[in-house]
Amino acid sequence: MTPLQLSRLIADAALDRKARDVVRIDVRGRTTIADYFVICEGDTDRQVRAIADAILEHGRRQGVSPLSASGTDEGSWACLDFDSVIGHVFLPGERAYYDLEGLWGPARAVRPRAARPRTPATADG
Repeated sequence: MTPLQLSRLIADAALDRKARDVVRIDVRGRTTIADYFVICEGDTDRQVRAIADAILEHGRRQGVSPLSASGTDEGSWACLDFDSVIGHVFLPGERAYYDLEGLWGPARAVRPRAARPRTPATADG
């Protein structure tokens, strides 16, 4: 799986758990630690943990495991390091405090597709 595909998988998994303000940041050529950051937030510590768990589960289903996962117990900031892609799931206050988007501001941010509403007329399983 390419870094771009992995960043999309992480963003989609976050959106499936109703993550807010999901953004993929292309940091290629700006740092050697990753190619992409995926940043999002949950409204509560419980939702942050659920989003992180969904990302890990989606990855497992595709045969992708993180090098490390930290903060998943506390639920204020979960950091999931997949080597070429690092997923960050924040509570809103933590996200604003660390301001990763501002830190990597000159990098190109891409907002993923909006979560498609599940209605009987459009649900496809």
